[in-house]
Amino acid sequence: MAHAVHTLALPTSPPPRVLIVDDSAVARAVMERIIGATDRFVVAASVSTAGAALAFLARERVQFILLDVQMPGVDGITALPDLIAAGQGARVVIVSGQAGEGATTTVQALALGAADTLFKPASGDRMGGFGDALVDKLGRLADPTLSRGGAPSAGTRSTGAPPMRPVVVGEEYDVVAIGASTGGIHALSQLLRAIPPEFRLPILVTQHLPVSFMPYFAAQLAVIAGRPCDVAADHTRLRPGRIVVAPGDAHMRCVALPEGGAAIRLSSEPSGSGCMPSVDPMFASLAAVFGPRMLAIVLSGMGRDGADGAGYVHRAGGCVVVQDQASSVVWGMPGAVADTGCAHAILPPAAIGRLAAARQRP
Repeated sequence: MAHAVHTLALPTSPPPRVLIVDDSAVARAVMERIIGATDRFVVAASVSTAGAALAFLARERVQFILLDVQMPGVDGITALPDLIAAGQGARVVIVSGQAGEGATTTVQALALGAADTLFKPASGDRMGGFGDALVDKLGRLADPTLSRGGAPSAGTRSTGAPPMRPVVVGEEYDVVAIGASTGGIHALSQLLRAIPPEFRLPILVTQHLPVSFMPYFAAQLAVIAGRPCDVAADHTRLRPGRIVVAPGDAHMRCVALPEGGAAIRLSSEPSGSGCMPSVDPMFASLAAVFGPRMLAIVLSGMGRDGADGAGYVHRAGGCVVVQDQASSVVWGMPGAVADTGCAHAILPPAAIGRLAAARQRP
């Protein structure tokens, strides 16, 4: 007698919900159509003002907010902090004709906590590439496997694991190096604001941004940190109390000088992470020069850039600290370092800044 075979359907998670905020009815319709054509996301609502978005978020939860900049009443940049707070973890993507490469608006939005930005073509322009880019950005932000560069291999620590070693209170450092990508500008702002004006160590920053962003990015960091900030050039010397950021088209390495001190050498060969600039060569070269006298920090970002470099720092006796998952827009880069067991501590950005300030050489 034949027996019926019953298949148990596994429960599936509902697709992430998206809130569209744009005063253009045409733009809203285009984005609704793009998102509706996939089975990966669903449009929860589409509104024309920041006020309407805040009213919706007061009663509904979404995972993503697509936010225009130019809107009647309160503009998108002004409304961004309130929308991030009201979104309770929703990731905001600025979608605007003002969010072009190198645009001031783009860096402002990222510094205020936007997860990403996307240039919106004018009405009537070709929209095919825009649709692909929009879905790709949402997909990367939604999928932790993509943001981590793949699932952890056997034997690695889970993403929620505590740090392997405590930070030793008596440790002192001669240099601080910071690597970051998606979500990193906002985290970097919080970190630098927690460092007092009397902090004198040189700070090196590799942030994944295009070349055209770098002058404005450096100027903004100088204001936030209250200390000079320069885009790195070949042979730039490391000086007390100054920040140096990697240019968008070269890795920033460190070399010891015969007369003492250290300088930056720029290089453009492909990196193991595929990033340009890459955090790995910065960390590895600083570890070779400073050994246990360096503090390496990895903030929010996709992929695993910085994980290999953190290994060099760890083996040289330096300290490695990563941003915690709760405060990260994407816990890819920090999580990859945590998985290796190299992280001394996993902390929110402001706490990392306080830790760095407490451990400079007297």
